[in-house]
Amino acid sequence: MQRWWAVGLLVWAVASTAAEPTAPLRVPDTLAQRALACTGCHGPQGRSSPQGYVPRIAGKPEAYLYQQLLAFREGRRPHEAMARLLTPLTDDYLRTLAGHFASLEVAYLPVAQRPATPAALQTGQRLVQQGDPSRQLPACVACHGSALMGVAPAIPGLLGLPQDYVVGQLGAWRAGTRRAREPDCMAHIVRPLQTEEIAAIAAWLTAQPVPVSAKPAASLPAPLPQRCGSTELK
Repeated sequence: MQRWWAVGLLVWAVASTAAEPTAPLRVPDTLAQRALACTGCHGPQGRSSPQGYVPRIAGKPEAYLYQQLLAFREGRRPHEAMARLLTPLTDDYLRTLAGHFASLEVAYLPVAQRPATPAALQTGQRLVQQGDPSRQLPACVACHGSALMGVAPAIPGLLGLPQDYVVGQLGAWRAGTRRAREPDCMAHIVRPLQTEEIAAIAAWLTAQPVPVSAKPAASLPAPLPQRCGSTELK
């Protein structure tokens, strides 16, 4: 008898608990909360991950991030998921989102490296640091800064990115499937590059450590070697 009484009491307790109204779950309406739609792919705080194709967005120059959001929304950077996510958003909201990720100062994660020959690394270093005057190819450092961490407000850094991402973006520019605002300086620079040179550049960049003070430079010591529409902010 006592056992059945205990069972009945337990059933009553469970039923009573289930019948009690629960308070609605309240999620704070903050920009960080809204940005979770981005960090699901780009990693916590936009830090990306050690492997893969998805780039880091934390700490990138604000105008650069804004220009890329526009490019995805307008189809100049074809990506179905990004376009679907961004199509309903206004320009002002995209600026706010870009400013949020640009303001984040979080440590860089190490990126995976694939083996590269000394010759390939030497080629990559030469093109990054010196360019190729015989083909009118400017050095990467002439635009992206001597530390290769980008230049405010609109030029991105090149270090700390997944190797596959770097290869993919340079290849997309060369193939014409990625486009920036005209004049599209990157398209003009990348088109003369051979496939092996693109791989060499990506391998050398991936092998470089990210500086301790990993921030975009405030300015370049000299004007850009050619006009670049994505830096001519409107």
